[in-house]
Amino acid sequence: MKTFALALSLFCLLSMGRIPRAAARQAPPGTDILLVAMHDGQIVPETLTNLTDRDGYDNQPSFTSDGMFLLYTSSRENQTEIYRIDLAGRTSTRLTDTPESEYSPTPLPAADGFSVVRVEADGAQRLWQFDNDGQAPRLVLEAVKPVGYHAWADPHTVALFILGSPPTLQLADTRTGQTDTLAYRIGRSLHRMPDAATVSFVHKETDSTWTIKSLDPATGVITSIAETLPGREDYAWRPDGALLMADGAVLYAWTPDHSAWRPLHDFSDHGVTTITRIAVHPDGAYLALVVDRAEQ
Repeated sequence: MKTFALALSLFCLLSMGRIPRAAARQAPPGTDILLVAMHDGQIVPETLTNLTDRDGYDNQPSFTSDGMFLLYTSSRENQTEIYRIDLAGRTSTRLTDTPESEYSPTPLPAADGFSVVRVEADGAQRLWQFDNDGQAPRLVLEAVKPVGYHAWADPHTVALFILGSPPTLQLADTRTGQTDTLAYRIGRSLHRMPDAATVSFVHKETDSTWTIKSLDPATGVITSIAETLPGREDYAWRPDGALLMADGAVLYAWTPDHSAWRPLHDFSDHGVTTITRIAVHPDGAYLALVVDRAEQ
């Protein structure tokens, strides 16, 4: 079961078609999560810290809404669980301890606890939720699978990356279980937008044209925001409405008034060559950056 769970987890991470059986035996790639402070929209490079700093897969960071903790996915001894870092003491605590594997921890809106994508015993990938301490798992959407990634628009509405060829963007109501398919060929990076019950996603319209778009769950209206950096799909929102995205070791920012990606900071001097996922602290004071472990 664990081997199959790892296979499906890699499927989620790559956001591609089904993984061959040979790849199912491969462990997830080694990654670290770095923390760096921001001040007045600028990186403070001397604050850069490796929060995980170990061989293995540590990924998918997400700050809690109170800004006190960082949730993340960690794979250890062929088991993938959710961990939490206390940002004040920089200590890590294992939250989930289950026979299944959990991924993509996301704080619940207007409630205690967090949601995850769980790889179940039969290989099904569905949306679950836990209490803040990693206890009391509950299934959120019984009939919706295979879920790859998700983002909450409000306490009852969640945007879902549903695996398939192509992957689809679906909007679900957790009270009724109803889902609507709103876009095809999307990327893995889904986010609630700042100060709004709207969700953003990457629409891979063609092989070379990828666009960050917003979805208004109330109306179903989809609006283009900005083209991504070429071939990049991981991004994050700052509280002030700026977008962040990386290409290699360089972090870029996009703001509506400039409508172009501008270099914010080059992390190559810190031994980084590739930044993938990005998470932003609720007040914008910190960034969590995922980098390849081999680059440290």
